[in-house]
Amino acid sequence: MSLPKLARAPRNRWIALYVLCTGMLMIVLDVTVVNVALPTIQDDLGFSQASLAWVVNAYLISFGGLLLLAGRLGDILGRTRMFLAGLAVFTVASLLCGLAQSQELLVGARFLQGVGGAMTSAVILGMIVTMFPEPREQAKAIGVFAFVASAGGSIGLLAGGVLTQSINWHWIFFVNVPIAIATAVLAGRLLDRDKGIGFGGGADVPGAVLITSSLMLGVYTIVKPAAQLGWTSAQTLALGAGSLALLAAFVVREARTGNPLVPLRIFRSRNVSGANVIQALSVAGMFGMFFLGSLYLQRVLGYSALEIGLAFMPVTIVMGTLSVRYSERLVMRFGARRTLLPGMGLIAAGLLLFALAPVDGSYVQDVLPPMLLFGFGAGLAFPALMNLAMSSATQEDAGLASGLVNTSAQVGGALGLAVLATLSATRSEELIDGGTAAASALTDGYHLAFVIGAGLVLAAILVAVTVLQPEDHAETELASEPEPAGAQPALSETG
Repeated sequence: MSLPKLARAPRNRWIALYVLCTGMLMIVLDVTVVNVALPTIQDDLGFSQASLAWVVNAYLISFGGLLLLAGRLGDILGRTRMFLAGLAVFTVASLLCGLAQSQELLVGARFLQGVGGAMTSAVILGMIVTMFPEPREQAKAIGVFAFVASAGGSIGLLAGGVLTQSINWHWIFFVNVPIAIATAVLAGRLLDRDKGIGFGGGADVPGAVLITSSLMLGVYTIVKPAAQLGWTSAQTLALGAGSLALLAAFVVREARTGNPLVPLRIFRSRNVSGANVIQALSVAGMFGMFFLGSLYLQRVLGYSALEIGLAFMPVTIVMGTLSVRYSERLVMRFGARRTLLPGMGLIAAGLLLFALAPVDGSYVQDVLPPMLLFGFGAGLAFPALMNLAMSSATQEDAGLASGLVNTSAQVGGALGLAVLATLSATRSEELIDGGTAAASALTDGYHLAFVIGAGLVLAAILVAVTVLQPEDHAETELASEPEPAGAQPALSETG
């Protein structure tokens, strides 16, 4: 069975890549673009402080909960079909969000937006590695994707500030509609319709229900009771235990059924499994830079929403330059593992340096240096990490591997944000109760979060050193494993 020709001509393949990355950018933007507009949305629609969180949480729960399922369904039904269907759902949901004049409609539309976002983004990386089977081109294409996936958050802060201040909050959603329609039209012309592998012996409905329920319940536990009631509250522990029980039941189901939704063979590769653990840990640590760094700029240094977006631009520029222009050369010359390690070291150093920023800090002296370290580190680390995560994916499992790496990022990000934000707020409240000035207390709380974030990234480095194998060893291990019936060769040998 030959690989599907998702874009025939070489020129068309690269145009198709940019179209796919535009779709990914739109999805990633919606995770952060709303944060800037939340105060305006609260005033306009009358949200309470507690209910306002659902404007963000509704999107995160459906998005994080459905990524793995959407990726596997892309393998089964066809990844191009899943991508286009997801764009349609996302477009309709964005229009409803923009038109919303009530709390209920906005929250419901945000949940639907998350569904469309999961359907679209879960299959993109799998489509890219299928379109670019040659290692050098694949490494370059993954570099472009990694930049969009990693830097979209900072672009979202800037876009949210511009649209909210210059027009109104409705346009952070309306702007998605023409972009999504144009992306769908171009994707329909440039991408061939792959047929997918089909359901074989039937659909694994119980497996789909178990994994989706586990992930949705897990994300809900992180963003709601854990963040508001604490990690040791009875509700948090009960819901967390329920999520883990559903996950355990899913693993047992997949090990025993003859036609699993998620074949467990994908976890045999130490590089694939290790890369997903590293992704979860590093994203958990890095959320301190984006979210709590934004709060430091706003609450301590007094930056406006637009100024915060501009402050993060050096991260985006440096990350984009490295990811798009140099990541492919570095991965091909040194290997993904050896490119990953120094990049993560720079990320940890950036977080530790940010933990030294004072109450009366200046941008050039106290904010720009950690931003640059973060940009260089992420520009090196994330393309290499994407290569490793997809390194042993077969043709029939590419969508699953793509959905898995997205899921590890989302769950890691939600978990990291909840932990870091809670610990930071607790530290600040203790200091304020003790008589410390508010600005100093807030700064100290952010410093604690940055140090813990650096610790998570260092833990990810430890996993990389102990679990990941050099490329030649990984290829030998992969070649020695028996292939399941009907499986296609691995799509990449770069990582």
